[in-house]
Order: sequence, then C-alpha cells, then structure tokens
Amino acid sequence: MYDPKPEHKFTFGLWTVGNIGRDPFGEPVRAPLSPPGIVHLLAELGAWGVNFHDNDLVPIDATPAERDRIVADFKKALDDTGLVVPMATTNLFTDPVFRDGAFTSNDPKVRAYALQKTMNAMDLGAELGAKIYVFWGGREGTETDAGKNPLDAGKWFREALNFLCEYNIDQGYDYKFALEPKPNEPRGDIYLPTVGSMLGFIATLDHPRMVGVNPEVAHEHMAGLNFMHAVAQAWDAGKLFHIDLNDQKFGRYDQDFRFGAESIKSAFYLVKFLEDVGYAGSRHFDAHAYRSADLEDVKAFARGCMRTYLILKEKAEQFNADIEIQNLLADIKANDGSMDQFLGVYSKEKVTALKAHSFDRAAMGQRGQPYEQLDQLLIELLLGIR
Repeated sequence: MYDPKPEHKFTFGLWTVGNIGRDPFGEPVRAPLSPPGIVHLLAELGAWGVNFHDNDLVPIDATPAERDRIVADFKKALDDTGLVVPMATTNLFTDPVFRDGAFTSNDPKVRAYALQKTMNAMDLGAELGAKIYVFWGGREGTETDAGKNPLDAGKWFREALNFLCEYNIDQGYDYKFALEPKPNEPRGDIYLPTVGSMLGFIATLDHPRMVGVNPEVAHEHMAGLNFMHAVAQAWDAGKLFHIDLNDQKFGRYDQDFRFGAESIKSAFYLVKFLEDVGYAGSRHFDAHAYRSADLEDVKAFARGCMRTYLILKEKAEQFNADIEIQNLLADIKANDGSMDQFLGVYSKEKVTALKAHSFDRAAMGQRGQPYEQLDQLLIELLLGIR
C-alpha cells in the first residue's frame, strides 16, 4: 500500500544515499558508493529518479576520457534500471576556489570560472535528460560585511543568472532554473536566505519566467519559518519548480534528517498542500541517513522517506473525507454572501457602499473559531484513532 511507484516521482540525489557519514567532528563511517551502484540501489528501493551535482558524478579533476567513461557507465545504469534524471546542479561550494563564493566572489576570475563550470554542468545535465537546473549558493555570502558590498554581490549574481539564462536559450536546453535559498551554513550569512527573498530577486532578472525556486524543508526551518507557507507563496507565484524534502529541528544547523523524522505535523501540512494543489513535479529527498547507519540502514532511511510521504498522502485524503472535520471547516469558512458587495475587485461603487455600511464590531469580536477542536481531530487522525 505504501510502496513507491513511478507516478509518485520520488527522487534522491547521488549525494544523499551516497553520503559517507563525514561531519565536521568525525571521519567517514561508510564506504563510498559508485554512481552506477547508487542508481541500482535506488531502483531496488523503488525510486523514480536520481539527481546529481556535476562532481557527484564526474570528479572535478577528471580528464575528458575519464569523464566520457564515467558518463557512459552512468547512462548504462540508467538504461538498465529505467531511472531518469529530472534535475541537475553544479557544485560551487566544495573546492577551495569557491572559498569566498562563486557568482558573488570578489575575484572576477572566480566568477568567470563559476560560469564556465556551470555551463559545462548544464551540458552534462542536458545530455542525461534533466529539465530542472537548481542553483544553491552555498558560498554566496559573508562572515563579515566589511569586505563585500551586498549590492555588488547582488549585481554579480544577477549578471550570472542572466548570462546562464541566455546560454540556456542559445543551446535550446529548455531548462527551468530553480534557486534554492538557505539562511546560513557554510557561510555565516548566505545572500537571499529565504523563499520570499528569492522570489523578490527573480523579479529583477531578464528572464523571470525561466526562473523559479527550489525550497527545502530544513533551510526554512533553520530560520524558524513555516515551510508550507513558503511553498504556498512559491506555488501562488507560479514558481514552485522543484522541492527538497527532508526534516530538521528548528534553529539548528542543516541536519537533513529523513522526511518526517522530526516534525510530523509540519510534514503532514506540506504533503496535504502538495497533493491538494496537484503539484506534478519531483518529490526530491535531499536528506541523508544518520551517521550511525550502515548500508542496510541507509536503505531503511531511503525507504522511510518515501513510505512516510505516502502514509501522509493517505492521511491527507482521510482529512479531506472526514465528515466531522469537514463540517467544522464549513462552519469556520461560512459565508452568507452578504459581504460580496464589498469584497473582490475594486470599484468606486464598492467604496461608496463599504464606507456607508455599519458593522457590528462588538458582535463580530465575540465570534470564536473551533481551532482547538479541529487541531485535536487532526492529532487523532495522525495518531491513527480516526
């Protein structure tokens, strides 16, 4: 009942199930998996697709011959398993050259190299069938504002995206670009830290229709924000091009827990929203197993991400079908139509009528809402007793 199917569009990055368990305080605890090996592992678990940074697949110092061999082996694994590559991205944060950013580096040589590296990675993604291209600016920020002007940084970032949009058009790749916000880590402060700030920035680009967002649960939770609200804003703007699913304790470092591992209620609201609006894109799990996991537990982690999503999808359907819950919602949203003459599209006639209308403010202020009842019914539904 909760087994993943291709129509669920569950995807993982090479860097997720391939995570070797290194952290700032400890060495790796798991052996590396080859990209073809990861493809076969994901196919075994029922995933639909696999995503990658350029250097997850091809090492940054690979020769052209090595690059071609690696890509050929990866393509064979895709062909053998039927997995697809819906999204690709560029690693602009690991190599020391990006220590002060990529597109926002103070060094113009670094900014030019970042463009070159991204175009090559776009070529690779297109070769493998990707149609979404994500930009996470992991080093695009500062520890001290003494050395970098945020107006300069914004200008350089805008110029880079405009350049790459034109390259996308010129090559006929038909990518949709998705910008991924994060408030901090690894930089002290990262530019454009939230979904809302990214949406504002996109409006300043030369090709705003080509560019949307890739919101991530953990990144908004790091800032103490409501992720579902951010996703709703992106959806309303027509900019929800991709999404990263994981979990996170509020206000902590980027933990990338298994989806639903920490904030099950928030995860429910998110799944319900995505399913209710008919989001048709990938459900991408940008997470990794606990450092304590061995390979079998890594598989349990990946299965758990998909299984939890499907369980919450079923819970959302139950919520929508629950008569008591829906009756409460109908009472909460009751509308006798008497205010239709005042609301909606502006007109001078509505202004005149609204200014003349007498409201019973005291009576309106006496009306409560049964949100406690509604929330308890939700809790009981999630706990499995409804």
